Amino acid sequence: MKTLYETRATATGGREGHTETEDGRVAFDLSIPEGLGGKGGSGANPEQLFAAGYAACFLSAVKAAAPKHNVEVPEDAKVTATVGIGRRDDGVGYGLAVRLTVEMPGIEPEQAEAVVRAAHEVCPYSHAIKGNVEVDLGVI
Repeated sequence: MKTLYETRATATGGREGHTETEDGRVAFDLSIPEGLGGKGGSGANPEQLFAAGYAACFLSAVKAAAPKHNVEVPEDAKVTATVGIGRRDDGVGYGLAVRLTVEMPGIEPEQAEAVVRAAHEVCPYSHAIKGNVEVDLGVI
């Protein structure tokens, strides 16, 4: 693969620390959610950051895949990524599960579903986790 862009982020303190990109554009304090045994708090968590990135990337993949299906993605299209974390069934550590819900108002459901399936094939986040993370696709 020829890298077209790369970025760098550094975390300190783990899930109860801070993370920041090298250019300072993204900077977050981190908190462990109560559901994972933490105190909650006002900080973000890695699952939120992953959900935000995946949702944005997947909508771009939808826009890239749509012309091949003769679909014009409406301005108000959205992708909601729901990221869950829990103990793996094999008992070895934790795993993630993702639900991507795509809203494309005014597009016939069959067309929207075809575009979403095609987007899942080209999205780099989908490629990165393929075979490792269960991804459920939905269109509303």
